[in-house]
Amino acid sequence: MTAPAIEGLLRELTPQVLGAMVRRHGQFEGCEDAVQEAVLAATVQWPAEGVPDNPRGWLTTVASRRLIDQVRSDHARRGREAATATEVAPEDVPDTDDSLVLLFLCCHPTLTPASQTALTLRAVGGLTTAEIARAFLVPEATMAARISRAKQRIKAAGSSFGLPDGADREERLRVVLHVLYLIFNEGYTASSGSELHRADLAREAIRLARMVHGQLPDDGEVTGLLALMLLSHARRDARTTAAGDLVPLDEQDRTKWDRGLIDEGTELVKASLAGPALGPYQLQAAIAATHADAGTAEETDWRQVHALYLILERIAPNPMVTLNRAIALAEIEGPAAGLALLSTLDGDERMAGHHRLLSVRAHLLEKTGDPAGAYEHYRRAAKSTASIAEQRYLESRAGRLKI
Repeated sequence: MTAPAIEGLLRELTPQVLGAMVRRHGQFEGCEDAVQEAVLAATVQWPAEGVPDNPRGWLTTVASRRLIDQVRSDHARRGREAATATEVAPEDVPDTDDSLVLLFLCCHPTLTPASQTALTLRAVGGLTTAEIARAFLVPEATMAARISRAKQRIKAAGSSFGLPDGADREERLRVVLHVLYLIFNEGYTASSGSELHRADLAREAIRLARMVHGQLPDDGEVTGLLALMLLSHARRDARTTAAGDLVPLDEQDRTKWDRGLIDEGTELVKASLAGPALGPYQLQAAIAATHADAGTAEETDWRQVHALYLILERIAPNPMVTLNRAIALAEIEGPAAGLALLSTLDGDERMAGHHRLLSVRAHLLEKTGDPAGAYEHYRRAAKSTASIAEQRYLESRAGRLKI
């Protein structure tokens, strides 16, 4: 097995092994450290000695012994046990996959969204603390402290390892989906830095969403979120130029869109909308599918897009939804109508100085024939975003209007 294949296998097995360890031993932090040591041992041994017949059992055996070593502080035994692990019959490993339970635990309601995201990427995603810190542009020590505090909060809460029941499970599942949505969005459009997107984060969010969907295939919102991710990620190669500059949706070369992901996402959208309930991820996925269905920007069914945003605005009010509806409304009734809708957001503190509001207003002002107003708003929008790729794009739009 090649090194990349081994890396992928370990990424898949890590949450399963950690879930089994926490279920058995009940020590989240100690188990997490032990599993990481077992994974490290595997990355060294498996390429040279071959992948064992039962890789999950191998990891669980080594991790269990590492945990015992930690308790006994018997540092000398670590080397001996790692060296002989392949000769020892794996401990009994349940056939059940505890990854979803582990994901619920990482998204514990006592944690902040930032801590939930970091702990999910560390424990379920298998990313190192350094990788997570780089993704969110914070020092490694800061991220390590954040993850450590999250583990301590979970321990202090006295949480049991198991899926919650009834309404609590439904509420916790929405938190899980929100965390995966945040991870994907940071990968799809990085909030800061020189790159527009972080494909590794987006792919990890998709992998985790696939995992949740595999265990809850009949949940419409789970299906909708996975569909939304696939349909959005399908456009990644067309979203930037070779130089890394942003390409807006209406100017993208649609032959670069990944038709395989679009087809899969579209089928998932159909499946998600067939259920009795309708949620925000299903609606966003339906909007993404409408865009994907258009062969050119001019062929986009903006009336359908607007109608979907109108429904989304009613069931999940959010200023960003209203902003996107204004774009669709402008395509149907003209830029003046879009600007009138945007004006309803001016008193919303969440949108004060937001680069998205400024940039959309600039775009619509440009369409109305107000280059001076558009120039001013493009410049303000460029100064309001920490994304260098977005800054370059907005400055270039302003530059075309400067007299």
